[in-house]
Amino acid sequence: MCEALWPDACAEEHARELALILEGKPVTTLPLIILVADVGDRMLAGFLEVDLRSHADGCNPSRPVGYIEGWYVAQSYRTRGIGRKLLAAAEDWARSQGCIEVASDTRIDNEVSQRVHEALGYEVVDRCVHYR
Repeated sequence: MCEALWPDACAEEHARELALILEGKPVTTLPLIILVADVGDRMLAGFLEVDLRSHADGCNPSRPVGYIEGWYVAQSYRTRGIGRKLLAAAEDWARSQGCIEVASDTRIDNEVSQRVHEALGYEVVDRCVHYR
């Protein structure tokens, strides 16, 4: 699922990063949690990775913010409320960390993700095009 969400890295790279997280040695020093939607029989329908950031665009700069780093539901499980439940659990976790806001981002061409975010109450605060 990580490879489907982040295709710039191969499955092996994602596996190495997940192994570090499971060993308690994540790449980031901030609190991080990965929530999964277990559908039984050792199968996952999706995941959501959330951590804390010191700030995020459009959020109160004086408070840390929960940040959705990755959110994926397998195509065959979409429109069943799984993404909504993962997001609600992430928001609960962020509140337990003292956050009053949760932020996220998506690629400018990912219209499905944009519609899902907006349907679940998130609002656009900025649009960017990055260059190098």
